[in-house]
Amino acid sequence: MGNKTSNTNHTLFANGIRQNFIDIGDGAPIVLLHGFPETNYAWRNQIPVLSKKYRVIAPDLRGYGETEKPATGYDKRNMANDLVALLDKLGIDKIALIGHDRGARVATRFAKDHTDRIDRLVVMDNVPTRIIARELNAEVAKAYWFFLFHLVPDLPEILISGKEEQWLRWFFSDWTYDPSTISGEAFDTYVRAYRAPGAVRGSMADYRANAIDLEQDKEDAHIKIDCPTLALWGEDFGAVGKMFDMPKVWAEMANNLKVVPIKRCGHLPHEERPDEVNALLVEFLQGWNG
Repeated sequence: MGNKTSNTNHTLFANGIRQNFIDIGDGAPIVLLHGFPETNYAWRNQIPVLSKKYRVIAPDLRGYGETEKPATGYDKRNMANDLVALLDKLGIDKIALIGHDRGARVATRFAKDHTDRIDRLVVMDNVPTRIIARELNAEVAKAYWFFLFHLVPDLPEILISGKEEQWLRWFFSDWTYDPSTISGEAFDTYVRAYRAPGAVRGSMADYRANAIDLEQDKEDAHIKIDCPTLALWGEDFGAVGKMFDMPKVWAEMANNLKVVPIKRCGHLPHEERPDEVNALLVEFLQGWNG
């Protein structure tokens, strides 16, 4: 984000943890929830565009970035409650919510649990937890090896420690259409974030809540999200766009749905195709006046 948003970083205690978040701009509030293996730095290409018209709030999720990394509380219902508590502290009632990857799981749970507080939802390159579990076979398991690896207690932390750079390089190269997309200052920023005390453990804890997340998703599987929903994904990511029928996946989740595949794009549309994503977001957000 450079110096442009350096004075927009804030922290406050909400839902029992110290949360770090960017807060910039005036207007109807929009919340951006990053995924793995990122932090709120992931939105550096969206924030300058969206904050011209909206108030943009981009937290580091529980366990990530500069937000606290407690031992527990990583089920998506509680992570959605992290956001509710943050919004309450900020005096914000209703939001437009944009989530990528893990952030999209939190955003989906927020949309189901707090229907009165969401006006519209964007989910980026995400297959819901319940659907991954339902479709899990040898092919899916191979693509989602990291999902399964991260569930193992303690071992990932031991193997990744001191190798954060190599670990992140693998994801950012494998998960992008152009493997050099995340490089230079951007890559260094993520490496620093994941070398911080507890950072790898925090992101692992997010995955290790999978069994609880799955139960929560099954409980209200029959209830669809009612607010306008935009699902975006990269056409070229093997574990999402190439493996799942994404229009069908999200039609199962949401009643009022728009779907847009993004060409020459992997798992990180907001970083790989920022101009295209920004145009889609600006269009979808039209009419959101808070």
